[in-house]
Amino acid sequence: MDVPHVSQLFSPLLLGPLSLSNRIVIAPMCQYSAEDGQATDWHTIHLGQLAQSGAGLLIIEATAVEPRARISWADLGLWDDTTEAALGKVLGTVRRWSNMPIGVQLAHAGRKASTARPWDGGGAIAPDQEHGWQVLAPSALPFKAGDPIPEALDDAGIDAVVEGFVAAAKRAVRLGLELIELHAAHGYLLHQFLSPLSNQRDDAYGGSLENRMRLLLRVFDAVRVVVPANVALGVRISATDWVEGGWDVAQSIELAKALEARGNDFLHVSSGGLDPRQQIPVEPGYQVPQAAAIKAEIGTPVIAVGLITEPTHAEEILVDGKADAIGIARGILYDPRWPWHAAAALGAQLPVSPQYLRCEPHEVRGLFKPARQG
Repeated sequence: MDVPHVSQLFSPLLLGPLSLSNRIVIAPMCQYSAEDGQATDWHTIHLGQLAQSGAGLLIIEATAVEPRARISWADLGLWDDTTEAALGKVLGTVRRWSNMPIGVQLAHAGRKASTARPWDGGGAIAPDQEHGWQVLAPSALPFKAGDPIPEALDDAGIDAVVEGFVAAAKRAVRLGLELIELHAAHGYLLHQFLSPLSNQRDDAYGGSLENRMRLLLRVFDAVRVVVPANVALGVRISATDWVEGGWDVAQSIELAKALEARGNDFLHVSSGGLDPRQQIPVEPGYQVPQAAAIKAEIGTPVIAVGLITEPTHAEEILVDGKADAIGIARGILYDPRWPWHAAAALGAQLPVSPQYLRCEPHEVRGLFKPARQG
């Protein structure tokens, strides 16, 4: 008797305490549409449509743990009662119509903060200019020549960064978010401490790999204490800087092992973003080899991301054991029904809000099943 094919992409997955119905993860994508850190109607529209996509998990964009932690002046934040209430309002609306698990990525941009929105050029804004402020970093080294010089964090400043992540995590828990991702990728502050290209300190936070990992591990430990057991906690990293002498896969493996020993629930593997000299061989799945190399050394679930746009490619990555879940970002902005189309292509079934059931194409009858709302 033939055994029916079961798609890996549409099989369940546990990220620590969080159960996902499938392995499609909507990766965090900055929207640059907040007002003083507060979520707006745009976030209701944006997150609302993604919550109808059929993905297994939705992670909210990089959310700053303090005002100076924003990439741009229009970034989302979670640092006070006002920003918490604004995000709570959005989540209340989205959750009324979707039961998709929702997480948040907590972030500090460090020396890559105080910039214009991408469609306004995205350049660095000096502290004395409108929408600008003094940026922070492990060392007084700008992201690129001509950018304002960052202020190197002292011990008190480092303590404040840790406290900012802890306070934001507490707010995320109060909002009922089911997952928290610490952003240690793409050249932002925690990544800046990891890489020897941006971290030239000579204290306990610089020099050796152990010292350069210290801040991220300290943040993780502090957040782990305040996050209850029913909320997943993980980390996003850049596995390589794509620059000789920078952060690389070997160091990422050591970091992954250290995080695993501390109870890390998942590792989201991206790359780059730290240094303008990066040479990235962009092609479909170009970051998957790094994810696979790390996965081979740990038991923590690994999310692979980066130009994975075809359902069959996503399925192949999982079947080959190179990752445990697939992150979709720009691809799902382009096609907010990507999981529907993936399910049709892979012969899987997924829950759909009853308002949409009658749009099921005749050639894929049985693709949809009613989703529970509210």
